[in-house]
Amino acid sequence: MSSMKDVARLAEVSISTVSRVINQNIPVDQRTRQRVEEAIKKLNYRPNLLAKGLRLKSGNLIGLVVPDFVPLHAFAYIIKYIEESAARHDFNLILGNNLDNPDIEERFIDSLLRRSVDGIIFSRVSDESRVLRILNKRNIPIVVIDRALEDESVPTVVVNNYRAGVLAAEHFISSGHRQMGCLTGPLNITLCRERVKGFKDTLLKHQLEFDDTHIFEGDFKLESGMKGAAFFRQHPLKVTAIWAHNDVMAAGVMKELYKQGINVPQQMSVMGMDDIILATMMTPALTTIRQPFQAMSEKAVELILLQKQGQPILEKAIVLEPELIVRETTRQI
Repeated sequence: MSSMKDVARLAEVSISTVSRVINQNIPVDQRTRQRVEEAIKKLNYRPNLLAKGLRLKSGNLIGLVVPDFVPLHAFAYIIKYIEESAARHDFNLILGNNLDNPDIEERFIDSLLRRSVDGIIFSRVSDESRVLRILNKRNIPIVVIDRALEDESVPTVVVNNYRAGVLAAEHFISSGHRQMGCLTGPLNITLCRERVKGFKDTLLKHQLEFDDTHIFEGDFKLESGMKGAAFFRQHPLKVTAIWAHNDVMAAGVMKELYKQGINVPQQMSVMGMDDIILATMMTPALTTIRQPFQAMSEKAVELILLQKQGQPILEKAIVLEPELIVRETTRQI
């Protein structure tokens, strides 16, 4: 592997001149620069970007911390779009998985701070997340995406989860359903409670019954979707429609209903949330609430860059709207 010393020898310049060409921090004569660049190309020399970043106190790095890396999951889309947006601005991404554990989340955030990243985007583990206590003590750009509290002190980018609940309930009601189940994510996450509130308020507005017996608390995983389906199948009020708080749990619902010989949507309507690719891979294709993952991700990166540049942020709490996508798992009754 070639070194900076090899480049200097081939270009017949000093090592410090090679360093100035690479770092572009001190002007270098054009002919000298050309010799150095030709030597770098000929030797296929690759500068140590981490070392360079440490010297400059900046490596164009954004830290991203999310609760899950599962491919068929909403956060896979957030990771993809944040990485693409960061790359367009010449930033690299350091990715961390907090495994839904506030202690792991805190340790990884601390690790990012030690690496002098230029900004941190994170989605809280839950309401139990403690990391803002650490971050607020440091002068570093921060954005909370997706899982944010109602009164965050830092910029946030979220979907209108209350509206998502309204859209789900209105679609079921307009389809003739009167007994509906809500399969939630963990209720210690603010967005899950907001979705339930939108769903419940809409049903009550139409004088339809909805109480805690109509709720099954899941964990966003396939297995909890199966358990939720079994729960609602045994419900004394004969539930005819189930809204799951993500598409993965909705897939679990459909899997359990298939095992029980229940036809979707003829005997049970099912709706998800997110509109990941899984929704169109299933048969029948899943009716769901689409989240604007690309717009959310691009806005989060934009907010990091504005803070880094010292620009004013006119709107700290960005709320984007969900969209109902009707496919084949819901029907009129």
